[in-house]
Amino acid sequence: MRDVEETATVRSAGVSAERSTRARVARLILECGPVTAAALGERLGLTPAAVRRHLDALLADGMAEARTARPRGQRGRGRPAKLFVITDAGRSAFEHAYDGLAGSALRFLAERMGEQAVAEFARSQVAGLVARLQPRMSEVPEDQRVRVLAEALSADGYAASATKAGLGGEQLCQHHCPVAHVAAEFPQLCEAETEAFARILGTPVQRLATIAHGDGVCTTHVSPHRVAGPGMRERPASPPPPGAARTSASHETIDTSSKETGR
Repeated sequence: MRDVEETATVRSAGVSAERSTRARVARLILECGPVTAAALGERLGLTPAAVRRHLDALLADGMAEARTARPRGQRGRGRPAKLFVITDAGRSAFEHAYDGLAGSALRFLAERMGEQAVAEFARSQVAGLVARLQPRMSEVPEDQRVRVLAEALSADGYAASATKAGLGGEQLCQHHCPVAHVAAEFPQLCEAETEAFARILGTPVQRLATIAHGDGVCTTHVSPHRVAGPGMRERPASPPPPGAARTSASHETIDTSSKETGR
């Protein structure tokens, strides 16, 4: 009897570890996709066989899908590289619950008190982030501020990253949005968040894409020009560079006519 119990315990632990690793693979696809199997294995320290096993399971469950990378320049013979992206179903697995309740509450607020009340509510939701980060930014070097903001957003569940834009400035990308379904109906949530980013960073920002509107990633261009302090002239904000177009900012071009939502 003891042998049976021990065997069951070992099997249970193995299944739990397998699910945990699979969740890490899915999370990395969400944050870094489109991404190759080789890159996933390198980041997670998994063998090619282990990565393939988890990817096959995610593909079978509809949590991820594979796309073919378009060759760049001259390539050798062999199969074209496959890139893996999260699907809508996979993204939903990371979504927070109670979207329906939140949407109903905001609709009630809009009907009883008007759209301005929704905007004020949205600003109150990001006020904590502003209060937490704005005082810190004076101690952070300017070239590190977007990275610090991205780290704070990731800690709040937004899977954010910061990259240099092609011709100036930076791009702040949020690969996950816990309130995307609600924000699709109430854009005030996205607008308040964008305003908060400008206040925290002390520089003009421009939202280029949002998950709420069907894009694969929420992308915000951060101007390299800082807002002037008292007694100083403010430098005009330049428009976002051509390289900062409305895109998911992936490093590979993929053969697909659909948006970067995994659809």
